[in-house]
Amino acid sequence: MNNRLLKNSLYLLVYIVIGMVLYFVIGYFITTVKVEGNSMYPNLVNKERVILFPQAKVKRNSVIVFDAHGEDPKAVSNDDYVKRVIGMPGDHISFKDHQLYINGKDVKQNYISKFQQQQGSEYSNDNGHLKDWNIAKLSETKWEYNKNATVVPKGEYFVMGDNRAISNDSRYWGFVKKDKILGVAHTLPWSTNKTARHNINDLAE
Repeated sequence: MNNRLLKNSLYLLVYIVIGMVLYFVIGYFITTVKVEGNSMYPNLVNKERVILFPQAKVKRNSVIVFDAHGEDPKAVSNDDYVKRVIGMPGDHISFKDHQLYINGKDVKQNYISKFQQQQGSEYSNDNGHLKDWNIAKLSETKWEYNKNATVVPKGEYFVMGDNRAISNDSRYWGFVKKDKILGVAHTLPWSTNKTARHNINDLAE
């Protein structure tokens, strides 16, 4: 009887250890986070949960979650933002005549409406309104950390929310450092529609 009890206890211990290992391994590669706000609408909505891949490679059009504290001067500790990567290191970003350009080439943005592509992508706040802008112009506005920048620096990214008209993003405070990125976001299969899943999961290049 004692031997059987010992054997069962060992089995239970093995299962617990395996469960804990799996928990930490899966947590290292995959986790979930909740979207706060509507800056990524209509592709992500407020309170929606997304899968976060901490080890995934960041590419153009990746949707990322990052620690905004120290990037956005108004962000406080534990403020995490969800945005789309528009500019990679070395890129020149500009917006002219309602069109976004990367390194002089016009950018297709079929994942958002024409309004968001055009009027929504303008720079506008209480201190000014820029219908046409580039990184050099933006860095002269209210940016605190990237003054006099002309291109996206090495190891950093230019991000924007899909809901451009309300998004607080790189237009207003600058770039996101690589070590601030918590992971690449993907939608849960049951939490959204086919178009939104495609716009979040499949456009990285």
